[in-house]
Amino acid sequence: MRKLPAFLLIAGMCLAQSGTRNGIDRSMFDTSCKPCDDFWRYATGAWLDKHPVPADRARWGKFDELAEANLERLKTILDGAAADRTATGDRRRAGDFYASCMDTASIEKAGTKPVEPLLARIAAIKTRRDLVVALVNLELENGLAPTRVINVSDPANADQVIAGIGVGGLSLPDRDYYFRDDARSKMIRDEFVQHAQKLLTLTGDSPAAAAAAARAVLAFETTFADSTLTNVARRDPYNRIHKMDFAAMEALAPAYDWKAAFALLKVSTDVAVNVSEPEFLKTFNRQLQEAPLDTWKTWLRWRVIADRSEYLAKPFYDEWFHFERTVLSGVTAQQARWKVCVSSTDATLGEALGRLYVEKHFPSEAQRRMQQLVANMRAALGEELQSADWLTPETRANAQRKLATFDPRIGYPTKWRDYSGVQVNRANYLADKESAILEERRFAAAKIGKKLDRTEWTMTPPTVNAYYTSARNSITFPAGILQPPFFDMEADNAVNYGAIGVVIGHEMGHGFDDQGSKYDADGNLKNWWTDQDRAKFEARAACVVKQFDSIDVGEGQHHTGKLVAGEAMGDLGGVTLAYKAYHKSLNGKEPPVIDGLTGDQRLFLAYARVWAANQRPEAMRRQLATDPHPLAKYRTNATLQNMPEFQRAFSCKLGDAMVRPPEQECRLW
Repeated sequence: MRKLPAFLLIAGMCLAQSGTRNGIDRSMFDTSCKPCDDFWRYATGAWLDKHPVPADRARWGKFDELAEANLERLKTILDGAAADRTATGDRRRAGDFYASCMDTASIEKAGTKPVEPLLARIAAIKTRRDLVVALVNLELENGLAPTRVINVSDPANADQVIAGIGVGGLSLPDRDYYFRDDARSKMIRDEFVQHAQKLLTLTGDSPAAAAAAARAVLAFETTFADSTLTNVARRDPYNRIHKMDFAAMEALAPAYDWKAAFALLKVSTDVAVNVSEPEFLKTFNRQLQEAPLDTWKTWLRWRVIADRSEYLAKPFYDEWFHFERTVLSGVTAQQARWKVCVSSTDATLGEALGRLYVEKHFPSEAQRRMQQLVANMRAALGEELQSADWLTPETRANAQRKLATFDPRIGYPTKWRDYSGVQVNRANYLADKESAILEERRFAAAKIGKKLDRTEWTMTPPTVNAYYTSARNSITFPAGILQPPFFDMEADNAVNYGAIGVVIGHEMGHGFDDQGSKYDADGNLKNWWTDQDRAKFEARAACVVKQFDSIDVGEGQHHTGKLVAGEAMGDLGGVTLAYKAYHKSLNGKEPPVIDGLTGDQRLFLAYARVWAANQRPEAMRRQLATDPHPLAKYRTNATLQNMPEFQRAFSCKLGDAMVRPPEQECRLW
């Protein structure tokens, strides 16, 4: 999640003048609920009651409000670009792409023609050699085949980009969707079969043939799912690191033509290769040798039509929406077409559109103030590490070095992506998308064998979010999140520390969470802990895991503690750091009481406000099953239950729901 600005110098020094406006909207409060019983409800309940989830959304919260506002801004930019026939470069390309998406008449008229070349290639498969050739050619597509050659940082030398073998082939959100035996999971699999049948029928299959094909698709994918790592197992980077040379990789799946795949992508076979999931590759090899050709052809046809259906005529889009959005997430109404097209342009030409967004909506002052706030939060974390008496001097020095080398990226990239290789035609939306996919695959493959570009971003500038990257040891805050309620230039410091300050601390914390702590200051996968310190760290992480495992979120459902541990640790660390940095900024002075709220109260209320969100039950179940982020309510309550600072601010006592017994409190540093 991401966004930020602030108004301070290095921690411990005086702040620049800030506003004294409260920044807290009391109309959000549910005063019938006591803050020590359910702080999330107390801080946001009235807003939640007045803002049900819109029909075209799976959830609605403060993040979504800001994202919606950014969509409106992007629409204005794209409408102008599309209407300007004299536009050139990025502006012309983004405007034309948006126009092609908005031209639903041309999309309807085209029917299935845009995917017929791909379907014809699959229909032409007659032998197993033909199958391999077809799969190799799909390397230029995006995730249609079970495996693909990708670029990854060398785990032992992050500055070097090597080849990776990514795995996929699953149409359901996660591998466990194929195996859970509860009633809802079975219903989703039944719905998936019906969904596949309907889409295949739209391509010309008879109902009976489509029904048989749909069942075959589910069975085929279940075989791949059985060899895929669970989402919890994937959180341990050591489970995904299997570095080898080309010959060793080739030996895992000799039935595939790896040399042809590397040649197609212009990747040398001399580079090292990381195979993320060797067992999956072995299953892939068996399927190439043993699965009937008709099964492969049926599955490949399905993959093409399923992946492209949201870019095709209305019957395909409607069926895509029904399963992906209604069945899986509970959404009942489609978004307005302009929202679909703005989002598609952002996803496809993100830095081209982002550049236009930044020029219009991101002032340089916001970037400067954000840099100041990052510096203060970095200083606060440095003090935490220095005072952590459970760390040995060796581990503490390594941690401080990692913190000192954090690379904060704020607002937008220092250099912009070149999209000149993407061919855009206003009259052919899917062809535009295909061109972008092809260019992206070539762009990504060209990095293999070269030095890592540490300046690259993986989020677009208008995105309302933020992220940490282990290989780059970088924290990134796009321009899209650097607005209220995350950062408010007119609000007092407590509110900004409680919102964007927590986001900064959260992303910094990822460098030291259950995943990030396994990478050193240079981004290499390397143990920089002493054995005794690592054991103590794991015990602290286990406290968070146990807490989230134990929370009943309704209907007997729970988070998977090991899945959400990293994000939950980020939240706890983020609030802790923001609180300390805020008090450091006061230089010993008492913060003002504004609108009856103390500085500490405003900080914690600002944090809770960020997580004001309603969510559909289907979306909640999907999040619990697949997402490493806890539900919004528990990002507030479960985090603050561990903080005596919060309990003092609202006079909470032992026995209150918002107070964990001291021996159960989770602490990071």
